[in-house]
Parts: sequence; C-alpha cells; structure tokens
Amino acid sequence: MLKKFTNLAFQWRLSLLSLTPLILFFFLLTNSIYLNQLFHNSTPSPPHHQILNKNSDLNQTRIAICLVGGARRFELTGPSILKNLLEEYKNADLFLNAPLDGDAYKFFLLKRAPRIAGVRIFEPEFMNETQAQIRVLTADNSPNGIQGLLQYFNLVEGCLNLITSYESKHNFTYDWIVRTRVDGYWSAPLSPAAFTHGSYLVPEGSRYSGLNDRLGVGDRSTSIAALSRLSLVDELNVAGYERLNSEAAFEAQLNVLGVRGKEMRFPFCVVSDRQYSFPPDRYGVPVASMASKGPLSGAKCRPCKPICRGQCVAKTMKELDKNWSWTEYKNGSLDLCNASGEWENGWEEIFDRIAGKDAAKERIEMKELDVKGCVKKFQAMKRRTERWETPALVRICRLGLERFESSTP
Repeated sequence: MLKKFTNLAFQWRLSLLSLTPLILFFFLLTNSIYLNQLFHNSTPSPPHHQILNKNSDLNQTRIAICLVGGARRFELTGPSILKNLLEEYKNADLFLNAPLDGDAYKFFLLKRAPRIAGVRIFEPEFMNETQAQIRVLTADNSPNGIQGLLQYFNLVEGCLNLITSYESKHNFTYDWIVRTRVDGYWSAPLSPAAFTHGSYLVPEGSRYSGLNDRLGVGDRSTSIAALSRLSLVDELNVAGYERLNSEAAFEAQLNVLGVRGKEMRFPFCVVSDRQYSFPPDRYGVPVASMASKGPLSGAKCRPCKPICRGQCVAKTMKELDKNWSWTEYKNGSLDLCNASGEWENGWEEIFDRIAGKDAAKERIEMKELDVKGCVKKFQAMKRRTERWETPALVRICRLGLERFESSTP
C-alpha cells in the first residue's frame, strides 16, 4: 500500500513538473499583454496622422461646418445636409457663406440646425484680375472664366474668414473644419473616419487633373492651408505654376504648403441642372442617378430614371479618363442618367421616393411659400445666429419669390 501511494505521488509530481513550462508561458503571455496595454494607455496619442475611428467621441471636440455656394436646388439638398451633417454632429457650429441670388431665400431651411454661428449672404462684386492670377489660372472648362474661379476662391476663403473671426471673438480655436457645398445631396452621414490629423480629406474621383475640391475635412492647420484659395494664388505664381483649373490649383497649393491630400469615398453628390452629352466621351461628365447606391463622392447627379446600369455603366466608365471626371462604379454603386436635356417630367416623384417623406414635405412646402412666410422663417433663424450679415430679409425673399408685398423684416 505504501509503495502504491509513493508511486502515485511520484507520478503527480512528474505531471506537475511537465505542466510548469506551460503554466509559466501563459503567465508571461498574460502579463505581457497587460503591460503592453498599460504602456499604450499611459502613452499620449501621437498628434499627427491619427485617424479617429467610429468609437471616438467627436462630441468632445470643437467642429466648424461651413457651407458655401449658390442655393440653386437647396430645397432638395438642404434637408439632407441638416440630417447627415448638422444633426449628425450636433456640437458643430454652422457657418454659411453664400452669394445673393434668386435662390438665396431657400437658406431659411437651415433654421433647424442645432447651432448657428455665422450667416453671410453677400452681393458678389467684380474682382480685378492680376497678372499673377491670369498666369496661374486658366479659363478652360470654367463657365465664367478666370473671374468665375476667383469668385469661387473668394467664396471658400470667406468661409475661413468667418470661422477665424468667430474664434478670435470667443478666444478658442476649432479642432476640425468641414467645408462643403450647399448643392450637395447627402445619402448617408459623414463618417467619423473622415476626421484625420495631419491630412486633408477630399472625395475620391472627379479629380480634373488635380484633387476633388467639392468637400474637405481637416484639422485646423490643414484646413487653413486648404481654404486659403484666393490668397495662395500668388504663392503658386512664385512657385512657377501656370494654367491651372480649380482642382489642379487646389492640389498645387497643398503641395506648396506641404499638406497631404488624402482621398476617401463620401456619400454625397452635387445636384446639377447642367446638361452633358450622353454617353460621355473620355473627358465627358457622367451624371449619376441620385438613387445610386454610391458612395458617389461628389459626382454630378440628378433625380432620374437611370438609362444605364450594370454592364452599360462598366463599359461607359472604362472609356473615361480616370484623372478627369471618373468616379467609382464597381459593385453596382453607380447608375447613370441621360443628362443631355432638362430634368425629365416626373422628377419630383422620383426625388420624393429617393429622399423620403420628410424631404418631400420640405420640397412641397417650399413651393407654397410666400414672401411673408419666408421673412418670418428667416427671422426665426436670425434670432438663433450670433453673426448675421445679409441684405434686408424682405429683399432676399422677394428676389426669389418674385412677389412685391409691403411687409418688412
């Protein structure tokens, strides 16, 4: 009996001895993971080239969202901007910098924005063209020539001026600046992945021999470099650049300032009334159906019954110069319209089906608006806005609605 017990004890010690290396291995592995986590958690995050992922709390940062451009079809695009940008980032301050025209009255839709910091609606004035500007820029493919480019650059830089003035008044600086066009229709929210330190995020495609300038997201330093469109033309001249379109000039200014432009696909398209030949040739412009799965990354679009899908799209897009008006089309992400004529009959029903009931309601109510109601809506928006620079409200409303009533703002 004693001998049997001794044998069992010996076997138990032998088994324990054989397990010791394995136990030691797991002990060291566990502590290694713990120490590694402890080290990384106690080490400050790198200040540059860090992408904020979906779990990051952007609500703890200061964000400015600036909208620029003419209102055109803002009754269609405005609700999508509210839903997918302004209401998605409720802590963001809204800035609007737009020219006065017959569509500017539609901007009252922004009265529902969570936070409104500054609104500027101005009367455009002719800008004298310097020799440096004439040398650096080209009138090719610009509907209004070099003057059109200067007006656009001034519009974008005016956005930056609104933001920096607000910062100075309140003694703080924004962590992030988002600049986008008012004629963009957003089919989904702006992703937190777009907020990337040290790089300036722009849409993929529609490069036009440069970088797509229909949207930009960056930290404060990269945004200052990207939004200084007008004042940096002289820098481009000194650097020897010549005959640049808007996109090429945009890429050049980032290069001159050492800022990395990074492409990303974004879920928006630019709603356009312009007519383009179909099918587009190598340097033509494809016009997407607003119902496309996307992301469309700022491609031109309209509400239509698609004339080209699947293999037709693949064949058409393969003919395009990828460095010009090309946009991603694989995995059924793109359907094409025939945009060689005006918007088709029944586009309203098509849009309402795509955008949903709330957006459809906004579109219909816009058609029923009168000057008195327009002024009232603007007044409500003005009360919520710290900096307000616009012509008389009744003038904005009458200019668009073409009714000359005696009501005053």
